[in-house]
Amino acid sequence: MKLINRKPSRRLTIFLGLLPFAALLATYLIASDMRLAVNPSDKLLPSFQTMADTMSRMAFEPDKRNGDYLLWTDTAASLYRLFAGLAISAVLALVIGLAMGVLPVARAFFAQFTAAFSLIPPITVLPILFITLGLGEAAKIGLIIVGTTPAMIRTLAQSALDIPRELVIKAETLGASSWQITTRLYLPHILPNLVVALRLGLVPAWIFLISAEAIASTEGLGYRIFLVRRYMAMDLILPYVAWITLLAFVLDRLLLILSKRAFSWNHLEGDSL
Repeated sequence: MKLINRKPSRRLTIFLGLLPFAALLATYLIASDMRLAVNPSDKLLPSFQTMADTMSRMAFEPDKRNGDYLLWTDTAASLYRLFAGLAISAVLALVIGLAMGVLPVARAFFAQFTAAFSLIPPITVLPILFITLGLGEAAKIGLIIVGTTPAMIRTLAQSALDIPRELVIKAETLGASSWQITTRLYLPHILPNLVVALRLGLVPAWIFLISAEAIASTEGLGYRIFLVRRYMAMDLILPYVAWITLLAFVLDRLLLILSKRAFSWNHLEGDSL
């Protein structure tokens, strides 16, 4: 059997998937032990025990100033901004992308503007958002919208354009109206790609969220990381980065599960990316 046709068993798949994580942890453990053996007060690569103690304090001990459990407060604040930004982006992308894919007039109106707007580095828009919207939640959510919506629009519009023209002609021949063609042909086709666009948008959304929180915020995962960086508190920074990665991974898997259950016909057997 050719290598490209050889599929690993489920156990081997799990083992191979965990292997890079184990290698990374082992590499860190060895490097940390070597540095701490030379300098026990080294802050660059803290031990796992030190990081666990720090995260336990952040998660289960109330802050002396306000009584909050900081890990959960930061997580709730960041997830609220992330969900709000991506939800608005998804709605805008679905409406505009669908219109661009279905209506030539809408495509002529939006296509060039969307292409040009998608090339603007979103971080450069952040000062404008802070000036116009203030330093509150609106600016942070707005940055996520600005950073993710254009790419999602173009993804959905292209998905609609990829529908074979023959299907549209058949629907027209059977007497379907423009609204029926849109809702019964185009919409079911592009909805799975909306989930794909959301999954791809998670990474830039997190980047823009952390950037906004680092500049102007009083709570949030990005705010906490940049607050303690001046103290070289790697025992907090590294676990927070790992926590953000875990949250992003869980969200990605949940979207994949949603896609498989809602649009099973759009997934090949064994597809798990």
